[in-house]
Amino acid sequence: MASVTVRGWALCTVSLLNFAFVFITGAEFINFISFRAIYHNITGETTLCQDSIPWSAALQNSSVLRCVVVDLGLLALFTAQHSLLAWSPVKQACQSVFGALNRTAYCFTTALALQILMRCWQPVTDAPCLWSVRQTPWSIWFPLLCFSLHFLCWAIIFSILMMFDYPELMGIKQVYYDCLGLGDPLSHKSPGAQRLLSHLRHPVCLELMVVLWFLPALSLDRLLLGGALSVYLALAHSLDKQDLAYLCHQVNSDMQRFAEPPAKDQQKNSNHRGE
Repeated sequence: MASVTVRGWALCTVSLLNFAFVFITGAEFINFISFRAIYHNITGETTLCQDSIPWSAALQNSSVLRCVVVDLGLLALFTAQHSLLAWSPVKQACQSVFGALNRTAYCFTTALALQILMRCWQPVTDAPCLWSVRQTPWSIWFPLLCFSLHFLCWAIIFSILMMFDYPELMGIKQVYYDCLGLGDPLSHKSPGAQRLLSHLRHPVCLELMVVLWFLPALSLDRLLLGGALSVYLALAHSLDKQDLAYLCHQVNSDMQRFAEPPAKDQQKNSNHRGE
């Protein structure tokens, strides 16, 4: 019993430490991909690019090419980690090694890949921007509009993650269920939910697309980042009509549940009508 208790505490400690690391990484990623890019433009000025340099000269600049190669390598590292560990043979092998910590290990390596990407990312400042909003008054108002929209998108993303069972996505629920001897929490979900989760790896595609592209200025390195992640998001899920039917059924059920009055209120209303 003591060994089981020690094992449970060890699993919980590792899971919670990993959750803190992933949460901090997520906050840094929001700043990296969203608010830091807008901050450069919040005063109407931008140092992200050099519009006086023609593209023909910029693409021959060794510093620009070096930054592009480094950024493409970082994107390849992240997508390789995110896809390889989600591949069924690798996932089964990791499950046999890590057990209840399998999802924790996946989240940890994802956060680690993001940390490497954010810290080694090379901004391309010696090339022109693909677009840049600099005309007054839009040079002031458009960055503020972008900030508001990005804030709304991240709030929606957080809400969706909570609805998709956030503790399970972070690997905490797997450890909790293992300590209680309940098995994999995914096995307690309905077949429709299991099928949906196997086909929809990223339930926040639309909001991330807005965050990636709705910016006051688009530099070359941001084009690489937005293009690579957009393609990855588009290819990473395989929803079909059965999944969409399940989603529609769940949404309609939730809407009916919110629309119907509680049973006690119905009983009171019926008694009041009887009087």
